[in-house]
Amino acid sequence: MYHKIIRDYLLQFVGTPYIWGGDDPINGFDCSGFAQEYLASFGKDPPGDQTANSLYRYFLKHGEIKKHCDLGYLLFFGDKERIKHVAIGLTADLMIEAGGGTSVTRTINDAIIQNAYIRIRPHNSRNDLVVILDPLF
Repeated sequence: MYHKIIRDYLLQFVGTPYIWGGDDPINGFDCSGFAQEYLASFGKDPPGDQTANSLYRYFLKHGEIKKHCDLGYLLFFGDKERIKHVAIGLTADLMIEAGGGTSVTRTINDAIIQNAYIRIRPHNSRNDLVVILDPLF
C-alpha cells in the first residue's frame, strides 16, 4: 500500500516543466526542488532550500546507503566532491527526474525548447552515479 502511494505521488508530476531553481508543481521544478517536494510529502525534507549537493551531504549522515535502487530511494550523480543531479528511484532499473534543463532554463518556454521536464529514465542513462540513499528508512 505504501509503495503504491509513493509511486502514484511521483508519477503525477511526469511532464511538469524543468525550471532552474523551481520548487513547485505549477511553475516547475529543478532536480533538487522535485526531490524536496517528494521528501516534504513524506516528512523527510531537511530544513531550508537545498541543492542536490546539500541533499547528498545531509542524507549521507541521515539516510541509509543502498547497493541497489528501489522505489523512493535518492540517486545522486556527479562526483563525491560535488553532486550535480538528484533523481528518485521508481524500480530497480528506472528513476524519475527533473531533467533536460540547465541554469538557463528559467521559463516554461525555455523548458519546451530544451525538452526539459520531469521524466522517467533508466538509471544507466547517466554514467556518473555516485550513490543511492534511502531517505525514508
